Amino acid sequence: MRLAIVIYSAVPEVVWNAFRLGILARSCEDEVTVFLLAQGVEAEFKDTADFNISEKILEFVDSGGNILSCGTCLNLRDQTAAEYCKAATMGTLYDLIKTADKTVTF
Repeated sequence: MRLAIVIYSAVPEVVWNAFRLGILARSCEDEVTVFLLAQGVEAEFKDTADFNISEKILEFVDSGGNILSCGTCLNLRDQTAAEYCKAATMGTLYDLIKTADKTVTF
């Protein structure tokens, strides 16, 4: 299955659970792409004592998952894409949704 996960939240527990789902789907050999949108581009900076998001992101990437990040949303926050993800466009998001078997949002 081709799974698209769109993360537009910056709430640590929400982001953490989205990556947990991605890791599980990868363990089932699904093709998984996470698209960080809006506040979701801040995900890597949202670690808390209870939710180690940066660890989950690396686990997801190490499992073969792909991460894209909205370039416009990054620019609005004066951020650049992390080394493990590529800056992308709304057109990229559209293509991702169009070709995915399932799309979920967090």
